[in-house]
Amino acid sequence: MDWLRVGAFVMLIFYHVGFSFTPWGYQTPTRGVVQWAEIPLLALSAWRLALLFAISGYASAALLSRDRDTVSFLKSRLLRLGLPLLFGLTVIVPPQPYMGLLNTGYTHGYGYFLFHDAFSFRKVIYENLPAVMHLWFVIYLLAYTVVLCFAMMLLPDRWLAGLRRGALKVLAGPWLLPAGCLAIYAVRSVGAEWTDTHNVFTDVVAHLHYGGMFLFGFLLRGSEGLRQAIARQWKPALLVGLAGYAFVVVEAWHFPGNVRTPRAWMEPLDFAKAVQCWGTVIALFGIADRFWNHDARWRGTLAEAVFPVFIAHQTVMVLAGYWLRDKGLTALPEFLTLCVLVAGGSWLFYLLGREVGPLRRLIGLKRAKPPRKRKAAALPSTAA
Repeated sequence: MDWLRVGAFVMLIFYHVGFSFTPWGYQTPTRGVVQWAEIPLLALSAWRLALLFAISGYASAALLSRDRDTVSFLKSRLLRLGLPLLFGLTVIVPPQPYMGLLNTGYTHGYGYFLFHDAFSFRKVIYENLPAVMHLWFVIYLLAYTVVLCFAMMLLPDRWLAGLRRGALKVLAGPWLLPAGCLAIYAVRSVGAEWTDTHNVFTDVVAHLHYGGMFLFGFLLRGSEGLRQAIARQWKPALLVGLAGYAFVVVEAWHFPGNVRTPRAWMEPLDFAKAVQCWGTVIALFGIADRFWNHDARWRGTLAEAVFPVFIAHQTVMVLAGYWLRDKGLTALPEFLTLCVLVAGGSWLFYLLGREVGPLRRLIGLKRAKPPRKRKAAALPSTAA
C-alpha cells in the first residue's frame, strides 16, 4: 500500500503541473494553452482523489488496529493532521493566493498582504481569503476521521458489525464492480449537482463520494474477503475503467476546454466518469496487491516524505510557475522544467524539515526519536 500511496502523490504533482497548460485555468497560467493537454489529465481526473481518500481510509484502519483504542487513535490523528494543517494554512499556503492577486492587478507587497489581507475573511479582487488551496484535502480527511471515530464510540457494536456485514455482502463478491459504479454515479449525479467546492460545510455531494471512498478503504484493511474479490476482479475492473475513460475522451474531443457540454451528453458523461473512477481504483488496488507487495530500500523514506511533499508541492509549483512564465519557454520545456522544480523543491522541503526537530510535527512527521544509548560492552579485564 505504501507504493500505491507514493505513486498516487507523484501523480498528483504531474496533474497539478499539467493543469497549468489546460484551458481550465490556474493561479499562474503559462503563456500558451495546449488544447490537447486536457486529454491525459482526464485520464486521472475522475479517480485521483477517490483513490487518495480510499488509501487514507486503509491507512487509518491500520493505525487504529495498532492503537487498539478509538480515543487514542483520534488524539493521534488530530495531532498528526491538525498541526500540519494549521502550519500549512498560515505559512505554506498564503503565497498561492498572493501570486493569484499579482496576476490580477494587486500592487501591495507580500508583507502587506500577509498582515492585512491574507487572513481578513473577505474577498480581495477575485480571491476569497483566507485560502485553503490544496489543503482542503487534509481538512476533509480530518473531518471524516472525526466522524468515523465518533460513530465508533457512540454506535452500539452490533450496529457497526451489521453495517460491516451488509457492506461486505455487497462488495466482497460478484457485485463489487457494478455496485461500486452505480453507487458513485448515484452520489455524484442523481438528485443533486456535483459540487466539489472544497467548502467542508456545504460540499454535501462531494462528502458522499469522498467519504464513501474513505470508508471503503477503511473496510478493505480488515476484510480478506474483499481483498480476494479485488484480486479476482482487478483485470475486468481495469477494462471497465478504460472504457469509461474512452467516453470521457470522446466528449472532450467534441467539446474541448471550456466549451459547454450539451445537456444530452451530461448523464452519459457522469456515468462514464463514475465507471472510470471505480474501475480504476479497484484495478490499482489489485495491481498493488499483486505486483507491489514487497519492500525496498527507499520505501520507508518515500512513504515518510509523501505528506511533507504534498504540503509543499503546490506552493512550490505556483512560485516556480510565476518565475518561469516570462522566460520564453515553449510548452514542453516549461512543463518538464516545472516538474523538475516542483519535485526537487518539495523534496528539499522534506529533507530540510526532517532534520529540524521542532519542524517535524509541523510538516506531518513523527517526533524525532531520541538517539539510542550505547550499551557499555562487557570487556574482559586487561589488568596484569
